Formats: sequence, structure tokens, C-alpha cells
Amino acid sequence: MTTLLAFLFVLGVLVFVHELGHFLMARRLGVRVLTFSLGFGPKIFKATRGDTEYCVSAIPLGGYVKMAGEHGEENRVGAPDEFMSKSKWERFLVLIMGPAMNLVLAVIVMWLVLYQGAEEPAYEVEPPVIGRVVEDSPAARAGIAAGERIVSVAGRAVDTWNALFMEVLPRAEREIPVVVRDVDGQERTLRVTPDAQTSYEMGDLGVGPAVHPQIVQVMPGEPAERAGLRARDVIEAVDGEPVDRAELIARINASPDIPLTLTVRRDGEPLQVSVTPALRGDVGLTGMTVSPFETRIVEPGFFEAFGMSLERNYEWSGLIFQTLWGLLTAETSPRQLVGPVGIAQLSGSAAQVGWVQLFSLMAMISLNLGILNLLPIPVLDGGHIFIMGMESVARRDFSMRVKERMLLAGFVVLMMLMVTVIYNDLTRIQWIEALMPWR
Repeated sequence: MTTLLAFLFVLGVLVFVHELGHFLMARRLGVRVLTFSLGFGPKIFKATRGDTEYCVSAIPLGGYVKMAGEHGEENRVGAPDEFMSKSKWERFLVLIMGPAMNLVLAVIVMWLVLYQGAEEPAYEVEPPVIGRVVEDSPAARAGIAAGERIVSVAGRAVDTWNALFMEVLPRAEREIPVVVRDVDGQERTLRVTPDAQTSYEMGDLGVGPAVHPQIVQVMPGEPAERAGLRARDVIEAVDGEPVDRAELIARINASPDIPLTLTVRRDGEPLQVSVTPALRGDVGLTGMTVSPFETRIVEPGFFEAFGMSLERNYEWSGLIFQTLWGLLTAETSPRQLVGPVGIAQLSGSAAQVGWVQLFSLMAMISLNLGILNLLPIPVLDGGHIFIMGMESVARRDFSMRVKERMLLAGFVVLMMLMVTVIYNDLTRIQWIEALMPWR
């Protein structure tokens, strides 16, 4: 139920905002709007105000605004309030406002999310110096070693771990050049094929930063509190040996009533803290919760959060265009495309974590919707704009027959895309995939 409600909420808001953009601009320019619908198919609710019928339809996978004189099959009389009676510039404004509203929504939602403050992995903004290499991973097979720094991926410079992940993610199972710099400053170029991870086939080199566990919470009265440990302390070593989260927990569990010396970093200063795990059942526990990596607290001001939202949406836009180009050049797997079922699953998962994750997902999907609707594919807003642009260049309007053929071609492309993404979604559902013998 959570998944369904989250999906309807996210999709409902995005569709409403998109169609509201068309509606408001049409009304602003004096175009008569006949129908404003959320959803397609049979109408389950409707109300008429003025010349416009407002309705909610049964299939919640989109929506539409129907304007007077908009389609060729209508008996246009040339009235000044008909869509086709307006100039090309005015029609362009009506068409562009839907995607524009989605882009604006993405910025506003992310602005509000960032303004709330958040904790983010500290390593994401650090240079991609390798701390660990997964055994038998693409990086290990290519000879990449801990301590080396990845300089570029597929010809693109990567200055941070986040930038590295963004470049590798869409290139699963595609051989790419990776430039690596060793500790002596010598660079070499390697050919690496990232593995496809998860059901979304996200590219992965099998490398990670050098991270240390960080204390998230210290329970009152427990050994960790008595030893003076605090939340946000970073544990770098136990008895002088560097540890990750799994190794730290294993050492604590195996050492009931045995003092352990922890090397802790607090506010940038190293400390030595002795803690003795207490016996609980048959294992040692200290009464603290730790995360796998160090985090940083982001608490931007109101206007700083707006700038960060613009920057975040700019990065996402680059990834979207990179993915689209990768699909055209076969560098990106179509398996990375997500359809309605996949969006529903992601919405449900995000809603279970919290509203911040749900609204972050909404912002990302809104940005995708805005950009994809601007693609020059007939049927989409961008396709109608493209046709108008071609008419302007040709200095004449195309015949209705030509437009219908172009729209039909766009419809075929769109249906092929929908079949692909729905197939991807279904293969990610375990029991459905089990019914596919070719998988």
C-alpha cells in the first residue's frame, strides 16, 4: 500500500504541475481550454467550470490539456480563442510551459530538501584515491591498486568520487579507457569493462575510498559512553590495526571483558580511547551504533541551498543527456531505463526511508520528465515544437497529412520505448522473471 500511495503521490504531483503549465499559459494567451485531465481513459470524476471540464481519469500514467482548435480532426472555425489561431511564438509558449514547470519544480523541491540539511558521505567530494579494490573486480583484473588515483574515465576528468561514480554508472559492460596515476605521479591508461550491478545494470569498477567507521549513537550507561566516546567520532584503528566497520564489529564481538584501544579522530584531532566490551549473551558489545563511513553535515542557508539545488540539477541533467547519448551510441544498456513499475518500486522504497528521500526522488523524476518531454520526438511537446521550427524554416505550414505521418512515427518510437521500459520493470520482479525461460 505504501508503494502504491507513494507512486500515486509522486506521479500525480508531476503530471499536475506539467499540465498546469500548459493550462496557465493557454489561458494567459486567451486560448479556450476544453479539458484539464489527470490520467487517461474513463473519467471517474469531473466538474465543469466555465468552458473547461476538470477531470480525474482511471489510468494514472499521465494527463492532458485539450484546447479548442488544437487537433486536425476538429472542425476549426478560425475563432481567435483557438490554439491554431495563435502565432507560432504563442503556441511555442503554451507547449514549452509544461516541461518548464517540471524543471522549475525539480529545482524548488530540491531547494527545500537541501535547506532542511542532511548528512552526506564525506568521501563523495574527495579526490578518487583508491582505498580498496574488490577481489576479482574489473579494477583488480586491470591491475589497479590501492593508493592510486583515477584521473579520468572515458576521456572525462573525474575530480571526486561522486564524479567517478557518475561517469562509470551508465557504462556497464562497455570497455572504456581509465587513466590512473600511481603514488609516484606516473600515469597509465587501462582498458576496463565495468561490471553490471543490481537489476538496473549500473556500472561498477570494484573500487572504493579508504573509509573508517563513524559513531552514530552512543547508548547511555554503556561501555562506549563510560569510555568517553561520542557521536561523530571516527574510529581509525583497533589496537593499532586499521579497521572497517565489519572488522570493528568483529573485534568488539570477539573481545568481551577485554580492553581495546581505539584510535579515534574527533574534530580532526587523534585520540586514544580504551573501551572494554561488556558480555551480552555470548558476544561483546559496547553500546554504540556505527556507520560504514564518515559523514559530513550539510546545513546550507536559504539562498545557498538554492545554489546547491541548481548545481545538483545541473549534474543530474548532464547524467540524463549522457545516458540518452549512450543509448544512441550503444554505450549505455537499455536495461538502465525505468518505467512505471520501476518508478513505483523506487517511490515505495524512498517513502519507507523518509520524506527527504521521497522528495529527492520526486525532484529527479521531475527533471527527467521535463528534459525527456523536450526531445524532438513527435507526440511529445518537444516534437510539436520541432515541427513548428521546421515549418518556420520552410516558411510554410505542413499539410495535415504530413503532420499526421510525423506524429505516427513519433507514436511508434514512443510505444517501442514504453515496451522496453515495461519489459525491464517486469524482469526486475523475481517471480515474473522466473516465468521467462529465456532469462
